[in-house]
Amino acid sequence: MKNLISYDPFFKTMQLKNMSTYKLFKAGINSATYYRIRDGGNINVETIGKLCKILDCSVSDIIEYLPDAEN
Repeated sequence: MKNLISYDPFFKTMQLKNMSTYKLFKAGINSATYYRIRDGGNINVETIGKLCKILDCSVSDIIEYLPDAEN
C-alpha cells in the first residue's frame, strides 16, 4: 500500500525557513526522527507539534495527505 502522507512540505518549509538539519537537531529533534521523516516513515502528533513550533508554521507546512488512487 502506498503511503498516504507526504513530508514534502516539511523539506520545503525547512528550506524557506533556512533551517539546516544541524539547527533542527539543536532545537530538539533527534536524528532518528529526521531520518524517519526523510524515509517516509511514521511520526507521532507530538513530533509534528514540535516541528511546527520550531519552524513557526502550520501542520500543512509539515505534512500533506495524498488520497489513495484506488479509492
